[in-house]
Amino acid sequence: MTTADAAPGLTRQQARTLSLAALGGALEFYDFVIFVFFATTMGALFFPADMPEWLKLVQTFGIFAAGYLARPLGGIVMAHFGDLSGRKRMFMLSILMMAIPTLLMGLLPTYATVGVLAPILLLVLRIMQGAAIGGEAPGAWVFVTEHVSTRHRALACGALSAGLCSGILLGSLVARAINAAFDEAEVLAWAWRLPFIAGGVFGLLAMFLRRKLHETPVFAEMRERRSLAAELPLKAVVRDHAGAVVLAMLLTWLLTAAVVVTLLMMPTLLQGLGVSRADALAGNTLAICATVIANLVAGWMADRFGAGRVLVLWSVLLGIAFWTFYAGALAGGYSPALYVIAGFGVGVTALVPAIAVSGFPAQVRFSGLSFSYNVAYAIAGGLTPIALSLAMKDSPAAPMHYIAGMALLGVALGLHVMMRRPLVGE
Repeated sequence: MTTADAAPGLTRQQARTLSLAALGGALEFYDFVIFVFFATTMGALFFPADMPEWLKLVQTFGIFAAGYLARPLGGIVMAHFGDLSGRKRMFMLSILMMAIPTLLMGLLPTYATVGVLAPILLLVLRIMQGAAIGGEAPGAWVFVTEHVSTRHRALACGALSAGLCSGILLGSLVARAINAAFDEAEVLAWAWRLPFIAGGVFGLLAMFLRRKLHETPVFAEMRERRSLAAELPLKAVVRDHAGAVVLAMLLTWLLTAAVVVTLLMMPTLLQGLGVSRADALAGNTLAICATVIANLVAGWMADRFGAGRVLVLWSVLLGIAFWTFYAGALAGGYSPALYVIAGFGVGVTALVPAIAVSGFPAQVRFSGLSFSYNVAYAIAGGLTPIALSLAMKDSPAAPMHYIAGMALLGVALGLHVMMRRPLVGE
């Protein structure tokens, strides 16, 4: 039994650790997503003026997507060293690797100044961001779960997931504030730099705060007992824990579907159904707020009633709430209140890491979660928008059917978790 397991509840130190981890995660996810909120502006500034608008947007989103493609490699490399040299070191490195490229993005020369070098530099910085985020989310989940008792594992993951979702919310609010405070000419001239510079500065501040965190008790005990992985951690993961990898990948697919469709794609989908941009974005903001709260509630419930049971409950909630909300929007009856309930259903994201992290022994936990999460996220996150966009040409209700299918997957996974043997470390 580890020191963390011996703790009767959340201590003040553990609560502080969760708070600092969630704050850092929020700022790091803000740095990662702020790019997409200024996609049109970046396209105008970093590509030739005579390039067709559609091509600018395609190339800009291509640079954005490069961050996702870099996630698996960055996550696997950082997880390797996290399993061998310490969780805290990689936890610090991930936020540094995110903060510096974000700050530099705000200082980049544009195409008008340096020509084709501008988009090349932007691409390089975006790849660095992707590598950083690949280590941040799984690293943060491992870090917080190893700091608390297994009786509080789901709440710890819920708090961290709430922080990550808060980063998306912060990006949305900052983008709206910049567009409201400055006219288009000012944004193109210099105001677009502000959110990137601010993100870089706040990221460095978060890194400074993370210096006050301690190495996880689990890793400290392994190091003291000299029981760290004796071989390449990823090799052991693939050879000995294939079942846990498959489960974690399927859980990540559920997480990706809930976040990408319900939160990230929805403003665009709603506008395609005739909802005004202002109403779509306002509803989206409220839905993300509901997701943040739901992560905490779902995590708290999972620690008391079992992660499998709560995963079944939340998957049913997500499926029914999203179906009701989107069916109404299709019929011309867009309801922000129903969107908020659907956003609450996205609280299923608290349960995914809580279950997935438990499937791997401590010696290879970081590598196992990082490999499973990042590979599945790169595939599902990249294909979901494309697949849904193509499917909606023939079936406008495709998002409803997709989320319904994902809800059924969540129920099946929840039942599997309820019937399997006790999780690792429990």
